[in-house]
Amino acid sequence: MLYLITNRKIVKKGSFIDIIEKAIYGGIDVIILREKDLSNKELFPLALKIREITKSNQVKLVINHHLEVAKEVQADGFHTSYENFIKTEIDFAGVIGVSIHHLQEAKKIEKKVNYLLAGHIFETDSKKGLKPRGISFIKNLKQEVNIPIVAIGGIHLHNIEQLLIRGIDHIAVMSTIMSSEDPYQTTKELKIKMREFDKFASIPVITEIG
Repeated sequence: MLYLITNRKIVKKGSFIDIIEKAIYGGIDVIILREKDLSNKELFPLALKIREITKSNQVKLVINHHLEVAKEVQADGFHTSYENFIKTEIDFAGVIGVSIHHLQEAKKIEKKVNYLLAGHIFETDSKKGLKPRGISFIKNLKQEVNIPIVAIGGIHLHNIEQLLIRGIDHIAVMSTIMSSEDPYQTTKELKIKMREFDKFASIPVITEIG
């Protein structure tokens, strides 16, 4: 599955809503609305508009940070940080996801959430000066944890195959789509690569020659 994490501040071409619509038409599976600087009042109309778009296109909407907004627009999911999750009682009926950065965090909460967002995997401008955790971090998580692990951080068209070839098939991007000159085409090309690996993975492995 391909997840888009929003950031209206890095849009280079077109409107924020336009980017989201084009990503949806390109094949995005999940939108994580992450505009943490907005108040609930400011985010609500934006979330409601996006909810209408996602619902009519059978795309899942997850709201980051703003729990009350997630409830009000009847979002499919709510996402939060590990720190917030462990100190706050999350009263939400839908899917719950949490960002983690260490295996110990994942193990501590895996039975209480539906998925984990893990990274950053590759170098990215949003985490300047911080060493990426690398593909081995995700591989280790997948071996130790029994819920979906979503990889994030510096993932784009030229390195996504490094994840797919290792069976890492839940992938989140931000700037790759949000800052794209052509978000529809970028999303479409990412999905094409993912489908190619899905087909490859479904081919039976021949272990004997009869």
